[in-house]
Amino acid sequence: MLKPLILALQFLTRLPVNISVDFERENISRSTIFFPLVGMLIGAIAAVIFYLLSFINKDLAALAGVFTLVMVTGGLHIDGLSDTADGFFSSRPKEKILEIMKDSRVGAFGVIAIIFDILFKFVLLKNMQTLIGVMALTLSCGIGRSMIALMFSFGKTARPGGLGELFMNKNSKKYFVIAVLIFIIIGCFLGKIGFLAALFAALIFTLLFMRYSYKLIGGLTGDVYGANCELCEIVSLIVFLVAAKFI
Repeated sequence: MLKPLILALQFLTRLPVNISVDFERENISRSTIFFPLVGMLIGAIAAVIFYLLSFINKDLAALAGVFTLVMVTGGLHIDGLSDTADGFFSSRPKEKILEIMKDSRVGAFGVIAIIFDILFKFVLLKNMQTLIGVMALTLSCGIGRSMIALMFSFGKTARPGGLGELFMNKNSKKYFVIAVLIFIIIGCFLGKIGFLAALFAALIFTLLFMRYSYKLIGGLTGDVYGANCELCEIVSLIVFLVAAKFI
């Protein structure tokens, strides 16, 4: 299982994992088993920065935590959020939306989406107690990548031959179930009922977002996967913040 783990790290992060792995369908599909764990790794790196700087200033810690997420992922999912916002809010036909999403230029809605994405995470983190923020960062990133694995395994692509098809084969659903079961065990140990609430909220959001994407473009794209990951992180952080106050 080392090859799928390496592929997951190379696909989801910009960490220097310079190991050559065969880019074949089975390895790619099996890599989804590690999506939640790689997500937790991304969140944990940001959480360490957040924790250390919280002793200096909470605003600085929150900003640095969000910035670390962007750096570790190379802005991969934020780019998807930007392209998705430009396409989905363009009020154009399906073909034109897909064309807009493929365009490397960033439009007004894309810029607005990036700004609000970063602001939401910053505000949510700065209002959390430090240890709650550490746990929430780690688990929310795992939840976001779990939802990518869900979309890979059960969604349909809007572009035949696109990114999603590389991750799909007859065993993709099995790999997703294994990934989620492992993640739930770890998540319940770290986040208890708050984690389950955040995971459930992200699941509902993902299903609604998939339905909306089907309506607009007839399926999912790589940009939609990224956009949903970013939005599920925000949804999860909101739930963790609420859970910390009322549960």
